Amino acid sequence: MKNATLAFKFSLGLVSAFLLWGALTPDQLAKTTGSIQNWLLDAFGWFYLLCAVGLLVTAVILVFSRYGDIPLGQDGEKPEFPLITWFAMLFCAGMGIGLVFWGVAEPSAHFYDPPYGSPETPEAASVALQYSFFHWGLHPWAIYAMVAMCLAYSQFRKQESGLISASCRPLLKNQSQGLAGQTIDSIAVFATVFGVATSLGFGAIQISGGLAHLFDIPNSVITQLILITIVTALYMLSAQTGLQRGIKYLSNLNMVLAISLMGFLLLVGPTKFIMEVFTSALGEYLHNLPKMSLYLAPFDDSRWIQNWTLFYWAWWIAWAPFVGTFIARISRGRTVREFVLGVMLVPSLFCSFWFSIFGGTAIFLEMAHQVDLKAVMESQGKEVALFTLLEQFPMGALMSLVAIFLITTFFITSADSATFVLGTLTTNGNLNPSNSVKFSWGIVQSVAAAVLLWSGGLKGLQTGAILAAFPFAFIMLLMVGSLFKAFKEDPAAKK
Repeated sequence: MKNATLAFKFSLGLVSAFLLWGALTPDQLAKTTGSIQNWLLDAFGWFYLLCAVGLLVTAVILVFSRYGDIPLGQDGEKPEFPLITWFAMLFCAGMGIGLVFWGVAEPSAHFYDPPYGSPETPEAASVALQYSFFHWGLHPWAIYAMVAMCLAYSQFRKQESGLISASCRPLLKNQSQGLAGQTIDSIAVFATVFGVATSLGFGAIQISGGLAHLFDIPNSVITQLILITIVTALYMLSAQTGLQRGIKYLSNLNMVLAISLMGFLLLVGPTKFIMEVFTSALGEYLHNLPKMSLYLAPFDDSRWIQNWTLFYWAWWIAWAPFVGTFIARISRGRTVREFVLGVMLVPSLFCSFWFSIFGGTAIFLEMAHQVDLKAVMESQGKEVALFTLLEQFPMGALMSLVAIFLITTFFITSADSATFVLGTLTTNGNLNPSNSVKFSWGIVQSVAAAVLLWSGGLKGLQTGAILAAFPFAFIMLLMVGSLFKAFKEDPAAKK
C-alpha cells in the first residue's frame, strides 16, 4: 500500500479501534453511543434539519443562476457515461438497499403511527406516502448533489485531487494540504464507513428475513453475519474489475431487476389505486414541502421526528462523502444545471413511484383486505414486510426470490462503490486505487456492519449513521462556501 496516505493510516486506526470496542464490549458500545445519539438529536436536531433545507435551497438557486452553465470539467468536454447508465449508477449508489428495505415498511409504519392525526385512516394513508416521498426525495438528493458538485468542480474543472479536503482549498488555502485537510479526509472516511455499514446491515437483515420467510432459515444475528461474510467475498471479486466493468454492469442489472419488480406489482396489484396514490401524494408532498422541511414539533412530542426525519437526514449526510465522491467521478463533463436537475429530479421521481407502488399496495391491502402487516412487522421485523406483501399475489414466492437477489446485487454494488471511494479518499484522490487498499476497506466495511448489528441490531445501525454524520455536516458547509468562492472567479460564469 505504498500509495496510502496519513489519512488512510489514521482513519483505519480510528475505525479499527471503534470496531474493536464494539466486538469486545457490544453492550457498552450500544449504551454509550445510544446516549450520544439521544443528546445529538435533542440538542442539534435543528442543525441536521437546517443543513438539509439549506442545501436544497442552494441547489435550486444554482439551476437558475448564471453558474448553471459552468461545466464540471474542461470547456467542450463530453460526459464520460451515457445518460441512462449515469442515472443507473448514481441511483444504485445513492439509495439501493435502503429503498428495498423501507419500500413497504416505511409507509406502513407511518400509516400505523403517523406524525400527526389518527392512525389507520385515509388521512394517515395520505400522510404516510407524503413523508415517504419527503424522506427519500429532494432533500437527500440535494445533499448528494451539492457534495458531488463541490468534488466534481474541484477535481475536473480545477484539476485538484479527488479528496474532500481539496474541494475546500478556496477557503482553507494551503491548510487544505496540512493537518486541517488530513482531519477533513479522515472524518469523511469515518462517515463513509459507518454510513455504508448502515445500509449493508439493512441488506443483511432483509436477506435474512426473506430467507427465513421462504425457507424457515433462522432470522438471527448469526445468519446475518454469515450473509455479510458471503456477500463480502462477492463484492471483493467485483471490486477487482474496476468502475468501467463491475460497478457499471451491476448498476444496469440492478435497474433492470428493480424496474421488473415494480412492473410486476404495478400490473398484478391495484394499478388504478397506485397511480391515483402517486399523483395525489406527489401533489400533497410538493404542496406541503416547506412545512414538512422545517417541522420539528417543539410544542409536541418530537420523538417521531427524531426517529424518522432526523435519522434520515443524518443517514444521508453520513452517506454524502461516499455518494458524493462516486457521483462526482461519473459526472465529468456535465454542466452545473444539467447535473443538479439530473441528480435531484429523476431519482426523486423514481423513489416516489417506488413508494407509491410498494407502500401504496401495502396500505391498499390493509384498508381493503385487512392484511395485517402491522402484526407481521411487530412479530417478525420490518424486514419481512416486503415478502409478506409479495406473497399476496400470484408468483409471490418467485418475486420474493427476485427481491432477495436484487437486495444482494444492491449490497454488492454499494459496497463495491464504497471500496472505490474509500480508496480514493485515502490515496491522495487516486481515481484508480490499488486492489490492496480497496480490499482493506472492503473488509473494514463488512466488519463495521457486523459489529453494529452485533451490538445493537437495527438501532445500532441507525446510531452509527447519526454519530458519523454530525462532524461531516460542518465539512459540507465548508465545501459549499468554497464552491461559491470558486464559482465567482470562474470565467464561464462571466460570459
